[in-house]
Amino acid sequence: MARTNINDLAAFLAVARERSFTRAAAQLGVSQSALSHTVRGLEERLGIRLLTRTTRSVTPTEAGERLLASVGPRLDEIEVELAALSALRDKPAGNIRLTATESAASRLLIPALSRILPDHPDIKVEVVIEYGLTDIVTERFDAGVRIGEMVAKDMIAVPIGPELRMVAVASPAYFERRRKPLTPQDLTEHNCINLRMVSYGGLYAWEFERDGRELRVRVDGQLTFNSAPPIMDAALAGQGIAYLPNDWTDAAVASGALIQVLADWSPSFPGYHLYYPSRRQQSPAFALLVEALRYRGQAGRSATSRDNNANHSR
Repeated sequence: MARTNINDLAAFLAVARERSFTRAAAQLGVSQSALSHTVRGLEERLGIRLLTRTTRSVTPTEAGERLLASVGPRLDEIEVELAALSALRDKPAGNIRLTATESAASRLLIPALSRILPDHPDIKVEVVIEYGLTDIVTERFDAGVRIGEMVAKDMIAVPIGPELRMVAVASPAYFERRRKPLTPQDLTEHNCINLRMVSYGGLYAWEFERDGRELRVRVDGQLTFNSAPPIMDAALAGQGIAYLPNDWTDAAVASGALIQVLADWSPSFPGYHLYYPSRRQQSPAFALLVEALRYRGQAGRSATSRDNNANHSR
């Protein structure tokens, strides 16, 4: 059998992982027909079908699954090692792929990238906005950004922002019609804006704490969203009480557009962390990004393996 080109294996892996010739071709920067020809040639040289193709789907055969499981991780390791060779260059270079929430991207990633990218034109960064817990190894991200309590314990986690607090807020117009709640239990009398957690599997129960006493309140209201931006918009529009991290609400509270209530019940929690696999060998470009993002305030800590349950509802 002729020696198999590593690029042919990479082409097969892209299709097998994406379950689509169209998406894999876009990822590799080649035409769909060229990619199909490459994979078919690989199958012919191996003498076995690797993919089952229909008009609607592409799935690996048993042989394809075996090749994906055995060769895929090895090619990933080769890519990591080749990327690490950029350490021999005079300037950091390479591609960095991140997953982050919209808030973390706008408030932390973009300011940091704006500082370092102009001086390092050979670094390219892709940021994918997601809210659920993402397996960054399987999805081939270099790192992710999430609230500290969401980070799995086997990851290296670098704090990139201060501690946050969950705060209950509503517009002045809303409180013209309703009395302000004095305790978390009073929320049952209010129109509250619910959050449905993608990774949590249901509605988020609002968490409060004061003097060591913890409360979880199931609120009710006319509106439910699965991300923070529309909740913020609805609160500003006077549609009810929202419960959001203070990085979303601070500016609006300072301007008077929103009023915070139950401030003495607002618990703090670890802020945003950049996380990545402990076995990851850092390229100069990635190390530069880590240092640009690292939070050095009072709550800052050095990178460490996280010991948490990775099941926090935020």
